[in-house]
Amino acid sequence: MNKNPDSFCNCSNGGVHRRAFLADVGMGFTGLALAAMLARDGIVRADAPAEWQPPNGQPHFTPKAKSVVWLFMNGGVSHMESFDPKPELTKFGGKSIAETPYKDAQNPEKLKLARVTVVNDANGQQRNKLYPLQVGYRKYGESGIELSDWIPHVGSCIDDIAVVRSMFTTDDNHGAQTQFHSGRHMLDGEFPTLGAWVHYGLGSLNDNLPQFISMGNREYWNAKDGHYLGPAHDGIPIRVDPNNPLDFGKSARDSNAEEQQIGFDLVGRLNQLKSVEYPNDPSLAARIKAYELAYRMQTSVPETLAFSTETKSTQEMYGLDDPATRDFGMQMLATRRFIERGVRFIQVQHGAGGAGAWDAHGGLKANHEKNFKAVDKPIAGLLKDLKQRGLLDSTIVLFASEFGRTPGTQASDGRDHHIFGFSVWMAGGGIKGGIVHGATDEIGFHAVENRHYVTDIHATILKQLGLDSHRLEVPGRKRLDIDHGKSIDEIIA
Repeated sequence: MNKNPDSFCNCSNGGVHRRAFLADVGMGFTGLALAAMLARDGIVRADAPAEWQPPNGQPHFTPKAKSVVWLFMNGGVSHMESFDPKPELTKFGGKSIAETPYKDAQNPEKLKLARVTVVNDANGQQRNKLYPLQVGYRKYGESGIELSDWIPHVGSCIDDIAVVRSMFTTDDNHGAQTQFHSGRHMLDGEFPTLGAWVHYGLGSLNDNLPQFISMGNREYWNAKDGHYLGPAHDGIPIRVDPNNPLDFGKSARDSNAEEQQIGFDLVGRLNQLKSVEYPNDPSLAARIKAYELAYRMQTSVPETLAFSTETKSTQEMYGLDDPATRDFGMQMLATRRFIERGVRFIQVQHGAGGAGAWDAHGGLKANHEKNFKAVDKPIAGLLKDLKQRGLLDSTIVLFASEFGRTPGTQASDGRDHHIFGFSVWMAGGGIKGGIVHGATDEIGFHAVENRHYVTDIHATILKQLGLDSHRLEVPGRKRLDIDHGKSIDEIIA
């Protein structure tokens, strides 16, 4: 046997380096846990440059938040029918934009970034008409912020929320889902998502649970997170099912807990014997810790998803008693329980499948009414539950979608994709509540005040976590200024 603790076999003869072997070994959940532990111990993927070393797991400066809940609505939520009501759409509904005081909204200079959604008839006249609001709106909370009637439960939490009404992006198709997560147009290549950067930059809050969790379906163009940081920094997919929460989360054999413990103890003793032989081998130490983590997760993950321990009133607060809200409510309740137990980053996707459930080119009213019914009460339940347990102060909650929807209709009863202005909101973790930042014009076409590209959201979250994105850069991977973004200091308390 090769006694060199830094090698698995003779690399000079084309063999596999010990660190490369350990970083790539394993499959299923055990492999994921192993990869995460090896990365945290400074052992990275096989093809990584030799000078790569992850940070030491400490924030760069004093953080105001410890965890992030990333709620993403796939397909494109209409900002006008949610967080940025525009009564002028109803006033001028049925007219072309050229027939209104806002004809300059389609000035070609303002529409360079992507396709224009103007449709002309045979006479050159616009068929694309302004589409009236499909729902009412009113003021909510002491702050009096105007929101759609479709979100009364989130509206009841508005005094804890900062709404950003001036977002823009550059991908006018659903690859914008990737762009919102990574900050890069998907045609630029594959880049780590914000969750991966947070996982890369910060240490564990609980060694019994994964630190980056993903719930809900994800499309193939937005299915991974780590990319050049390595698969150790992908979100671990979790199903809200205590009997089957994740792939390979249970023993392949039908064995009871006592038998598993016997096997675990045996492997532990063998590992200890080997550690005596190689006392200075950090790879071996990391592998031992990884298998211990995977074993603990087999118990800790199902326990976290055991909702029977929650009171009836808590379950009802999340909507578990209503078929319309039950599925997403279970994900939100699981989110609170994971946050409570020290999970760092929880990414929840709603409505994946094809373009996304919120993609309302037609039938917008029925589409958005159904989707908001599914998520409104559970999200409000999460905010209220985090707050009453003293967890909202240390947890950032983000609600986002890849883009908004057009002020005009596509000659039907829906709206097209819209990248020039849309809304997101944030709460908790040192974010001001009861405020609106930025604005779109009177018909919701362009972000005209305090415009923000999607990475400004990333920068804001990283700042609250105590991370400087420039100090997270990986050698050989130069990032652009726009990749880093600028924190939105106006919404930070």
